[in-house]
Amino acid sequence: MITRPRTFLEVWSGRTAPERFDAYTRWSLYLLSGFAPFLALAVVGSDPSFVPSLVLPWLALVLAQTVVCILTLRAGIVHFLGGPNVRAVLLVPLCVLSVAVATLGMWTFPVTSADGIPDSSRYYAVLMGLGFGTLAVTPLLTFRRLVLVALLVAAVTGCSAWVGTGVTSTTVGFAVGMGVSGAVMLVAVLGSYRASVWMLGVVWEQERTRVLHARLAVAEERLRFSRDLHDVFGRTLSVVAVKSELAAELAARGRPGAEEQMLEVRRIAQDALREVRAVVAGYRSADLGAELAGARSVLRSAGIETTVHGDETPVGQEAQEALAWAVREAVTNVVRHSTASTCTITVHRDGATSVVEVVNDGVPTTPRSGAGSGLLGLAERLEGAGGRLETWADAGRFGLVASVPDDGAARGAPGRAPARELPAPTTERTTRA
Repeated sequence: MITRPRTFLEVWSGRTAPERFDAYTRWSLYLLSGFAPFLALAVVGSDPSFVPSLVLPWLALVLAQTVVCILTLRAGIVHFLGGPNVRAVLLVPLCVLSVAVATLGMWTFPVTSADGIPDSSRYYAVLMGLGFGTLAVTPLLTFRRLVLVALLVAAVTGCSAWVGTGVTSTTVGFAVGMGVSGAVMLVAVLGSYRASVWMLGVVWEQERTRVLHARLAVAEERLRFSRDLHDVFGRTLSVVAVKSELAAELAARGRPGAEEQMLEVRRIAQDALREVRAVVAGYRSADLGAELAGARSVLRSAGIETTVHGDETPVGQEAQEALAWAVREAVTNVVRHSTASTCTITVHRDGATSVVEVVNDGVPTTPRSGAGSGLLGLAERLEGAGGRLETWADAGRFGLVASVPDDGAARGAPGRAPARELPAPTTERTTRA
């Protein structure tokens, strides 16, 4: 079977929000580091006094340093997010190439007097070699160490003004000026690099927390279900075992009463069957108030701003279950199949009909092929209750409207208490600063 290649937009739309942020952050840093060769060409073009025999070797070193910088930066980000340590096979060439670019840059753009310092590109050549090399190791250093490294690089860059010119009052002034300007620029750039990597770690930490919260919720529900089954079956099965043993003993001895005991076992088993059906029915049934509260918690945990209107609207008991399933399915679709940032849930009356509307602003740019089985099943469920399901999409917004005839509410059924909002999960962040 031959399938057409997926476009970039389709691949991008299929990624989760953390994956998009990860790709955007990584490639932004890679592109900024990859800009070094173009900056080197600009430096050469701005200073015609360069040594022709040294320009090509210097540009080759800049290109090699750029490749190693990007590889080291990539390995550093992986290490910051919990991956393996950066190997020395990257760090050693990075240090050698950075020093080589800075050193050869000083000789490529010679300065013989203090008057030639302002027009020379030596300052930028030295700053490029040491600065881009430091950028590559930002994920491996803390903010404090980055500031210290930035000050050291700025000091070395400023002192480069003395090479070939000597230490005079004029060159000292140039050195101090270039050192201070370099320090300010390096602290800003290195800080932005480190902040970007730190935010990337925070995003993935929050994603792991969200997944863990969902797994804990499932585990808690399983534990509650098993506890209910134990409470229902524990005593019943113990009684069945005792009475069955008693009936077997009476039958073995030929004494009367075995038949009565077995009839009692049958009655207990029938009662247990009714209790199990009641437990399962309780798990299968849906309550509109509980679903609205759960929708708030789930959507906000997924980073979607959620607003619920009309949660005090009186809804009859029969219509509640159908509308609760509509809320559950709509919220599931918003979390799984959309890129929504806001979602609005509205419960209201339309004559003798109770209506739930769920609207979000995250319609995928590439629509999915085919109809989802969840919406088809929901439509069938609503039709069974005499209601109907409608969906619409317009200007990046998607809406689901579920309506069910509700005679119970029309006769003055008591309104539901406002759904209690579930607290959002709180966890301690362990991402390194």
